[in-house]
Amino acid sequence: MPLTEKKPLSSNAIKLIAIAAMTVDHIAWAVFPGYPKEFLPLLMHLIGRITCPIMCYCIAEGYHYTRNFKKYALRMAVFAAVSWAPFVFFETGRLPIMISEGGTVSFNPWQGVIFTLFLGLMAIKLWDSENPKWIKFVGIIGICVISVIGDWAFMSVLWCLFFHIFRDEPKKKWIAFCIIGVFSSASMFLAMPWYSQLFQLGVFAAPLLIGILYNGESGKKSAFNKWFFYIFYPAHLVIIGIAAHLA
Repeated sequence: MPLTEKKPLSSNAIKLIAIAAMTVDHIAWAVFPGYPKEFLPLLMHLIGRITCPIMCYCIAEGYHYTRNFKKYALRMAVFAAVSWAPFVFFETGRLPIMISEGGTVSFNPWQGVIFTLFLGLMAIKLWDSENPKWIKFVGIIGICVISVIGDWAFMSVLWCLFFHIFRDEPKKKWIAFCIIGVFSSASMFLAMPWYSQLFQLGVFAAPLLIGILYNGESGKKSAFNKWFFYIFYPAHLVIIGIAAHLA
């Protein structure tokens, strides 16, 4: 383990950085909808790209440090469900289940990032199970398929998984991360004008942030550190969503 005095940030600290970056990113989506060409929103989105890799890393670390996996998984599942309506409202200005005057029911299954992080945690648990390898691979593929209805989709699942598998092998860990990141970024560059997707490259700042500053410690254990992200995530989506759609 590298000397911790040379690396000042615990997992609690990098979570707060991720939360701040996420908030900047979501404000940009609300204030500058679509994929603008202007420098400011592109910069805000660039900053926001570090959030998901950091949270995936924290999921893998949380799995390593947790004393009760079932409680950890249940907490994530509950807040993934709680965040469903706020996320859909933030994205669309509507609730996930709507009934029109004619009685037609519309349903939006789109899920926020806690949902995909939860799936990443399930992939880690499956990988560590005693099931045959073919069951593990088929199960992880199935988890990735399910993740397509969530924010960051299979990237979250695979980042969580490889951060766990190669936890003690930094070179392999970051090579796996970059391969997934390149594939994800390339798909966006091909689907949309390249200049509007330059901010996607922000994900590659995560290895620098974590590798240089993270000291490998969980940080101070407190109710605030345990619950803040879970509560903040749906709350900030509601606030920004109201400002964007109802103001």
